[in-house]
Amino acid sequence: MAAAGGAAVLPFPDRLTKEPTVPAPAALAPASIRRRLVLPARLVTAGRLARRFAQHERTATVARFTVRHGMYALGGAGVLARRGWESRTTARYERMMRAAEAAGQPEVAMDWEQRAAAFRSARHQRRMDWITAPIKLAKSLLAGSIAGAAILLALGIAMACTSHHIGDVIAPMVFAVHLANMVVFIASVVWGPLLTALPWLTLLTCWNTGRRRQAAPAWALPAKAGGEGEPITPSSVVLALRDLGIAPLRKSILEMGDAGAAMLSPIVIAGCGVEVDVTLPTGVSTDEIQKRRRKLAENLNRHEHEVFITIPAAARTVRLWIADAGALDEPIGPSPLVTDASSTANYKTGRAPWGQDLRGDAALISLYQRHLLVTGLSNQGKTVSLRSLALWLALDPTVEFRIADLKGVGDWGMFDGLATVLIQGPTDDHVIDATEMLEEMVEEMERRLQAPAGTVFPPLIGIVDEAQNAFMCPIIGADKRPYGGTKATSRYFMAGRKIHNQGRVVNVLLWQGTQDPTDQNLPKLIREGAHIRASLVVGTESQARMALGDKAVDGGAAPHLLRQGLDKGTLVVTGDGIKLAPGQSSVTVRTHYIPDAEAIEITDRAKAARSAVATRAATEKDAVQVDPLADVAAVLGDASRMLTREVLQRLAERTPGFYRAWTPQDLKQLLESARAAPHKSDGQMVVTRTKVLDALARRDATPTDGYAE
Repeated sequence: MAAAGGAAVLPFPDRLTKEPTVPAPAALAPASIRRRLVLPARLVTAGRLARRFAQHERTATVARFTVRHGMYALGGAGVLARRGWESRTTARYERMMRAAEAAGQPEVAMDWEQRAAAFRSARHQRRMDWITAPIKLAKSLLAGSIAGAAILLALGIAMACTSHHIGDVIAPMVFAVHLANMVVFIASVVWGPLLTALPWLTLLTCWNTGRRRQAAPAWALPAKAGGEGEPITPSSVVLALRDLGIAPLRKSILEMGDAGAAMLSPIVIAGCGVEVDVTLPTGVSTDEIQKRRRKLAENLNRHEHEVFITIPAAARTVRLWIADAGALDEPIGPSPLVTDASSTANYKTGRAPWGQDLRGDAALISLYQRHLLVTGLSNQGKTVSLRSLALWLALDPTVEFRIADLKGVGDWGMFDGLATVLIQGPTDDHVIDATEMLEEMVEEMERRLQAPAGTVFPPLIGIVDEAQNAFMCPIIGADKRPYGGTKATSRYFMAGRKIHNQGRVVNVLLWQGTQDPTDQNLPKLIREGAHIRASLVVGTESQARMALGDKAVDGGAAPHLLRQGLDKGTLVVTGDGIKLAPGQSSVTVRTHYIPDAEAIEITDRAKAARSAVATRAATEKDAVQVDPLADVAAVLGDASRMLTREVLQRLAERTPGFYRAWTPQDLKQLLESARAAPHKSDGQMVVTRTKVLDALARRDATPTDGYAE
């Protein structure tokens, strides 16, 4: 088709003359792709909103409110159920008997046993009465009905005689029937709402009981319920003592003109609590107060672990330290070894920063010429508390460490390159290595003791962690002596005893950490040889006495009353290396916690301050090849003959890891097998040099018959 003027006109002119329109990328994308792009953004936004909602203060408040009141109801139900159970059974009496036996009060336990027997007898009688109760009830109802009808009939006759109307005879009976109908009607009206309200009344009772007992987690309790407590005043202390259940004490307080105030010293602030001395009246002993520590704490509105009772020097006096409510649950600050990178140590004059006492003062301990024992239950901070002292002492370049970690999980691994010996492992082989490490220390101690008077020796610290593994080791050595055990034949026991007896004066010291002390895994002579004894929580009072001694426990030390799992790192310490209050035999220390990473930083500083140390992983016997016959010839030297005991001594000095356990019989067997047997000279056994050299020559001529090991 042609247009006017001869110009050609093409179809669809717009497509040729207009530029194409390019849609936006979102418009080009299909709907499914757009939804996939939008969905992640919405999820991210929803997640942010959910996190903001969960972290909002109001959400936390609502959550605490819900948990608190829910636990009030559940805890109250448990309290009421327990009360009901105890009222119907002898559980209460048995609990009191156990408590009396644990407190060492057999007469009180016997009294509760008699009460339990009386309760069981009365309960049996009640059950027998229930068997005959239906018959007695039926007889009582029949007799009561007849008597009631007779009374009503007599009353009706009297009324009829008075009114001269025969119908009044049954008037009282009609009234009784109407009264019964009214009671039934009222009961039918009230019964429905009562049944509806009964569950809610029960729930309210449970909630109120739980609220009074604060039966909810500490984090859900209101701030004022969680940690304020009531202030300690003279009147509150006197009332708490009066209500302890000690009759002479109560009577004396009531008879005092000043209501007991004269018993108390001034109440003074002591750290995160207060302290007061109580002079007891005659007839009341200090141990009676100590045995009622829990009741005294509750009378003061405190938990048991927030009240400490010690015995000062004054007669008939107890010293009460009462913590601010909740203060002991707050952690103490970091160790100065961590916060001060320039800190140093001095073995002789310095004091290690171990932690804080209950007053909040720094607990500093002198380690100069003092053996150390730390004990307690497993996983309560024993290794960390013992290691923190070693970390401080490592900053003194003159101190040498020999360490045996018989747990072997790397708690002492940072001392690699710092200790000359580092044994890590729980097996019997590791116990053998640890025993030989101590025996090497004994040899070093004896060498120092024989040095000229006035010689000053650098400190040598032997540390055995989990020492109970050593005492319980069943292995018997080649000399027929056991490595473990508690007898004089035990190699570990005797090595420890020798160091305890004489090591202090030449600066050879033994530190031990052990679990769950008993006579089997912590012998009496070993534990009493330590100058400083410290105990974390233990299970019983008898274990506390094993850990700290009778004097400390009788004076108020009570590691068995610490809370397992909650008082980690809290030690009860006795000994002359730590400052004690006048008249006190122990002090409670909350130790600083030094994690592994920070411990490594401290040991790195210690390594930088001293010469490089090549750490042995075990004793030398595992790496040294010995030739006993050649060694005998070497120790004889140019001497024509030598006493057998002198030969043994020189062999032990030459290769202690191999020859230390040798006896004269072992040497005799070796030389007899080589045809160079020792003989007597002037009444003493000697080894002849020519015989030994001839034996070596014969062995060299016949290599297959050699004796090298």
